[in-house]
Amino acid sequence: MTGSIHPTALIEDNVTIGENVSIGPYSWIRENVSIGNGSTVGSHVVLSPGSRIGNDCQILHHAVLGEIPQDLKFGGEETTIEIGDRTVIREFVTINRGTQAHWKTVVGTDCLIMAYVHLAHDCIVGNNVVIANACNIAGHVEIQDWVILGGMVGIHQFTKIGQHSLIGGHYRVTKDVPPFIIAAGEPLRFEGLNIIGLRRRGFKSETVKCLKKAYQFIYSSQYNVSDAVKKIREELENTPELTDLLEFINNSERGIIR
Repeated sequence: MTGSIHPTALIEDNVTIGENVSIGPYSWIRENVSIGNGSTVGSHVVLSPGSRIGNDCQILHHAVLGEIPQDLKFGGEETTIEIGDRTVIREFVTINRGTQAHWKTVVGTDCLIMAYVHLAHDCIVGNNVVIANACNIAGHVEIQDWVILGGMVGIHQFTKIGQHSLIGGHYRVTKDVPPFIIAAGEPLRFEGLNIIGLRRRGFKSETVKCLKKAYQFIYSSQYNVSDAVKKIREELENTPELTDLLEFINNSERGIIR
C-alpha cells in the first residue's frame, strides 16, 4: 500500500505522519498531531491538537477528533486523545480530548466506533469494543474490553461498563454494568449472562457455569449485593473471571444495575 495526501488537505506544522498514510480531500490536520503507519484519513476530517492516531487505523469522512472538551471546567490545558492500532472510526464521529481530571481520552486497539457516536472527555475505552451508531457517551466513562453497545445508547458520566458485556439498543445507562452480562430495559436491568459472546471468545463451559451461578446470587435470590458477594466468596471456586467480577462490584461508585 502506498499512502497519498490529497492536495486540498491542510497539514499544519509539528505533525508526524507515518509511512503509507492516506489523507483525503479537505481534511485538516492541525498542529501537534501524530498519525501511525498505514492509517487512512477520509475527506473533511478534522484532527485537532493532541490527537494521537495508531497504526492501520481508518478514520472516515467528517469525523472530528481531539477537539476541546464540552466541559465548562476546561481551562485550555494541553491534553490528548489516543486511538489504538487498527481501530475504525466511522463518519461524523466526535471524540473530545481530556481535561486535567485525566489528561487524555483513550480508545483501545481493534475497536469499531460507528457513525455519529459522541465520546466525551476523559473516557477510557478498552480493546475490541464495538459502539453502534449514534451512541452518546458522557465524560469520564470507562468501557472495558470486548463490550458491545447497541445503537443510540446514552451513558451517564462516570459510569463503568464491564468487560464482555452487551447493552441493547436505545437504552439509558445511569449505573455501572457488571462484566459478562446482557443489559436492557428501562430502567436498565440484568437480562442474563452474555453466553453467546463468551462462547464465541473461547470461554470454557465451566467458566460460564460458574459465572451463571454467581449472577444467580446477585440477581435471582433474596440477597442484597453485599450478601451475594459474601455467598460467592464462600460457595464458588475462585477463578480469574470471578475475581474480575467481584473487583468490579467493589470498585463501583455509582452502584450496579439491578
